[in-house]
Amino acid sequence: MPIRFSLVGKGGTGKTTLSALLIDFLIQKNKIPILAVDADPNFNLNELLGKDIKMTLSEVRESLLRNETPNFMSGYDYAEMKVHQILTENKHYDLLVMGYPETSGCYCPVHSFLSIALEKLINAYTSVVIDNEAGMEHLSRLNLTETEHLIIVSDASIRGILTAGRIVDLVKNLKIKSENIWLVVNLCPEREREELEKYVNEVIKNKEIKFLGFLPQDSTILKYELEKKPVFEWESILKTKAFKFFEKLFD
Repeated sequence: MPIRFSLVGKGGTGKTTLSALLIDFLIQKNKIPILAVDADPNFNLNELLGKDIKMTLSEVRESLLRNETPNFMSGYDYAEMKVHQILTENKHYDLLVMGYPETSGCYCPVHSFLSIALEKLINAYTSVVIDNEAGMEHLSRLNLTETEHLIIVSDASIRGILTAGRIVDLVKNLKIKSENIWLVVNLCPEREREELEKYVNEVIKNKEIKFLGFLPQDSTILKYELEKKPVFEWESILKTKAFKFFEKLFD
């Protein structure tokens, strides 16, 4: 069975950047092959990995809803075929993009086909990294509700940390099972760290959250992103620190 890592957090926390760095880390740890899943409607994980995408899972879902399945194929066989076709394949990892939320219509049979196809696909990998939207609706609708590591990413603000605490409650409501729930506070100025750490401890003390720590602000990241340089080529304080945190996931 693969090890699943799900990253979640509100927009602007650097969640997608950490998802990309985790993929790089797992490659270096030889935890391959990896399935990278961009489950955020505002998808851009592919840009940090330096890849173009062909088609999204939401487009496959719309195709199923329009009954475009060939007469000689079952809905499940068609869903499985299309899921494999839209993968962006690479040497050590493959990328699957879920896409925008669906339009109106009855999606129950479609979600059933896709959830079975996705579960079968996931089991072919050693590691799975899922970059989630804050609400995790994609995971809930497609029954991808089990993960070994749920990593909540917050920015260095009281509101962000409070939101991280609320995400834990959302996880329980959605019946998402996780062996480990982690919190990491990103983009943290050194001068604010001590005060924020007190608040973090208050928020997590009655919740099943392990604190990974604070990640620093790093001006080189914007430069790399403007240059469209993939994370595999980055040399930065953030990357070094993030890799140290990721080691804790295997302790």
